[in-house]
Amino acid sequence: MAEVRLSAELRTEFGKGGARRTRRAGMIPAVIYGHGQDPRHVSLPAREFTTAIRHGGVNVLLTLDVEGDEQLAIPKAIQRHAIKGVYEHVDLLAVRRGEKVTIEVPLHVVGDVISGGLLAQEHTSVSIEAEATHLPSAIEVSIEGLEIGTQIHAGSLTLPQGSSLAGDPEQVLLIIQEAPTAEEPPQVVEGEEGAVGEAGAEAGAEGGASAEAGDSGESGE
Repeated sequence: MAEVRLSAELRTEFGKGGARRTRRAGMIPAVIYGHGQDPRHVSLPAREFTTAIRHGGVNVLLTLDVEGDEQLAIPKAIQRHAIKGVYEHVDLLAVRRGEKVTIEVPLHVVGDVISGGLLAQEHTSVSIEAEATHLPSAIEVSIEGLEIGTQIHAGSLTLPQGSSLAGDPEQVLLIIQEAPTAEEPPQVVEGEEGAVGEAGAEAGAEGGASAEAGDSGESGE
């Protein structure tokens, strides 16, 4: 996996007002925690962090220069603006080289669904344990040629070397379902349709005559 170096600044302002001022300055409020140490409130350069996530994925390994103190960390929780899409806050987990951590890794589905099939994705990620400096950015899952009714469980994934499943191996991730088909309209025989039409016309004529008679009676009263 890629390792990205970023400069981080210690934050002295907190709360919503401080966070807004940090963002206006082109920085992202963040917190580094882990290893039993007190959380450190820092700010990250927004442009560089966005580039790191875009190229390295959500599990990118960061080497943070916190005012001369280097710290390895990985994003643990990222908040984004619902409309603008910009990063608003980041929780960072401090890690060490050689240390194993548990993370959620996105699933990357490849291949085409079989004709008549429909892919149902129950989960978009899977929990794995891996060495902090060798975290996968995604796990590839092929659905090419899978028959309708096939289920892919977490335990059947091919994990990167050095990684192991941290969740339930029976967890259903993907299902190849039968695609729904449009109901065919009922067939109508032309002869029968014509007969019904004529009968309906005759009944309508009789009904019209009765209505006229009734109308005249009411007017007479």
